[in-house]
Parts: sequence; C-alpha cells; structure tokens
Amino acid sequence: MFLFRRGPVRVTPAQALQRTRDTDAVLFDVRERAEWAAGRAPGAVHAPLSTLMTGAGLPPAAQGRPLVVICRSGHRSRQAVKLLTGRGAEAVDVKGGMNAWAAAGLPVVDGRGSSGSIA
Repeated sequence: MFLFRRGPVRVTPAQALQRTRDTDAVLFDVRERAEWAAGRAPGAVHAPLSTLMTGAGLPPAAQGRPLVVICRSGHRSRQAVKLLTGRGAEAVDVKGGMNAWAAAGLPVVDGRGSSGSIA
C-alpha cells in the first residue's frame, strides 16, 4: 500500500507507474494542450496547469482519486501538487516529468495510440 501525504512528494517515473497500477491513483498530466497532443503516457488524464490555476475543477476521471502529477520536466507538476493539495487532493509529483518518463523507456503515445513524442 502506498501512502499519499500532504505537501510535495516526488516519485520516480517507475514509482509513478507502479502507483497507477497498484492503487486507484491516476496519472494526471498538467502540460498544455499541444504538449499533450504530441505525446503522453497511456491512460493519463489531462488538465493543463493554466486551467487549474483559474480555479477549474478536476476532470471527472480524476475526481476523488489520488493524483500522480506529471508535466514535461517536473516544474509545473510541483506547482500543481501544491495547488491541488491546497484544495484537499492527495497528490505526488513525478520527478523529471515526461522527459524522465520517456528516458526510463516507459511508453509515450499520441492521440491515436501511436508512438508519441515529448514536446
């Protein structure tokens, strides 16, 4: 069992994948729309940080679930974790973001399920 605690906690891409497989946690991508379209982790849920910062709610697939937050490099995901935990969500940040995810050999797909790229 994994514990999610308040405040910024960083996990590796491998730990992020394990959390989303072993718990009801969702990989939550906070990159902008063009970055998301170029390539993302399979099964990730998308909500740009810029939208969350305006007070927008979570997408239905992420509501009430622990969040494993990812961006391109880890900077925006750290911001998102602070914002989301401030709203009462359980959230951790993926260290190194999608760059580290891809470097670890984890899958990246585009909107059609084909091999994607990190924009």
